Amino acid sequence: MFELNYELSDIDVKTFYGVHNQNFNLIKSSFPTLKITGRDNYIFAMGNQEALDIFRQKLDDITAFIARNNSITLKDVENILKLKDDTEKTLVFDQDIIVKGVNGKVIKAKTTNLKRLVKEVEKKDMVFAIGPAGTGKTYTSVALAAKALRDKEVKRIILTRPAVEAGESLGFLPGDLKEKLDPYLQPLYDALRDMIPFEKLESYIEKKVIEVAPLAFMRGRTLDDAFVILDEAQNTTHAQMKMFLTRMGMNAKFIITGDPSQVDLPLKQKSGLREAMRILHGVSEIGFVHLTEEDVVRHPVVRKIIHAYGLEEKRQRENE
Repeated sequence: MFELNYELSDIDVKTFYGVHNQNFNLIKSSFPTLKITGRDNYIFAMGNQEALDIFRQKLDDITAFIARNNSITLKDVENILKLKDDTEKTLVFDQDIIVKGVNGKVIKAKTTNLKRLVKEVEKKDMVFAIGPAGTGKTYTSVALAAKALRDKEVKRIILTRPAVEAGESLGFLPGDLKEKLDPYLQPLYDALRDMIPFEKLESYIEKKVIEVAPLAFMRGRTLDDAFVILDEAQNTTHAQMKMFLTRMGMNAKFIITGDPSQVDLPLKQKSGLREAMRILHGVSEIGFVHLTEEDVVRHPVVRKIIHAYGLEEKRQRENE
């Protein structure tokens, strides 16, 4: 007789057991040769080693499904228990889904180039995602960061932006420093709220597991074991971009997103993103993914707006 002690970690225990223990009862009935009991977040089993090994794998699959989707139905449990090998897992685990967010919201790469972004981030530790507004580059990047944190590939998420906007200065905005900066960081908070339940997100922010901060706060730091996203990178200066890129520590993932056509810096100030694209294009360890108007995932009219402005800007360049 052999024993197995299995801990349910980083998932909601009530979700695992199911309503009136329906999920757990189904699991137990699928292993009639094992004596299985559950107490809070611990599962205990006794029996022959071969059956215990299969049982452990099924628990791994079920808990992975819950971690990925934030939920599981009795039918999902049944399907997982029926899986015979890793190939069949694609029937249950949608490989295009990055994470399932709050209220079961499915977050996946919706276009070919966004799928390229996901693949590049899997292969390389630093990736530039370049394209116009509305292409989902920031939202997809935040989803990848949330997935990496969930899967314990990193210990923290750091999201940052340069505090630069057209025609505005922090000194003229009302409130203390946090109140001045929050409007610049709001899109990042919005993405996080879609992906992580409110109480867990608040706890992560309080414990600095997730940090949302302006780019200036990155100076002097070495970012180890972190998934770091620099958003609106077209508004960095040469010095800011170099400073940020050299913060990269061990076991870190960096995504730099931006739109070179939407620079809000003073006219004589060069964009750090444009320079980085030129300087680093030959570094094989760094990935570059270019998104276009075809990748726009907002309202369909946004794609037409971007196209119309692109034509106008092209005409202006030709007339200069």
